[in-house]
Amino acid sequence: MTNIIARYVSKGEKFEIIVDSELAWEYRLGKRSSLENVLISDTVYKDANKGERATTSSLQKVFGTTDIMKIADIIIKKGDLPITAERRNKLIEENRKKIITIISRNCIDTRTNAPLPPSRVENLLKELKVKIDPFKDAEEQAAEIIKEIKKVIPIKIAKANIQLKIPVEYASKVYNQVILKMSTVVKSNWNNDGSWEGEVEIPAGTQEAFIQKVNELSNNKTIIKNIRII
Repeated sequence: MTNIIARYVSKGEKFEIIVDSELAWEYRLGKRSSLENVLISDTVYKDANKGERATTSSLQKVFGTTDIMKIADIIIKKGDLPITAERRNKLIEENRKKIITIISRNCIDTRTNAPLPPSRVENLLKELKVKIDPFKDAEEQAAEIIKEIKKVIPIKIAKANIQLKIPVEYASKVYNQVILKMSTVVKSNWNNDGSWEGEVEIPAGTQEAFIQKVNELSNNKTIIKNIRII
């Protein structure tokens, strides 16, 4: 456990609290909803190193309250929260994995219409010497990185349009567990015999996983009528 001082400056006043580094960052990033165990002490300082407490009047002036939890919430989310090298590297790695997944799920190589495997995306990031921002949203970074990848190979964000028919004995299970959860339904028809047929759209890079799951739950009895990249 590493303790750090979180700092917040407003209206000419400075406030500091002592927090657990790992838990405080989890709270700031929305991975933790409670401040339990985040605060090392329930004291708001003017200068934590000197042990100088913030005055009640200064707390009221800036925060409008003396409630430590409400004050800590503001300081951790909006203030200066030091980050250790270990934590920074962890955030970079988490964002890197998210970015690779986003690009692999949504992009295809336009020369072949084939999805980009995660390993290929990872190699492209290395080739392009992409620097991952530990704090910036992964979706935003992925959009920027896709533009850079386009300078090296022709890729685009695409969807796969799939037409399929599921036999009656598997229709309900596949429809509820795969069709509704992994795709956007474009056309849907329940036949008189209880079978289902329709048209769905999925991120182009998820074709293999989608079809594999459909076949797994239908004992390879589902008929894939057509796959079209759009």
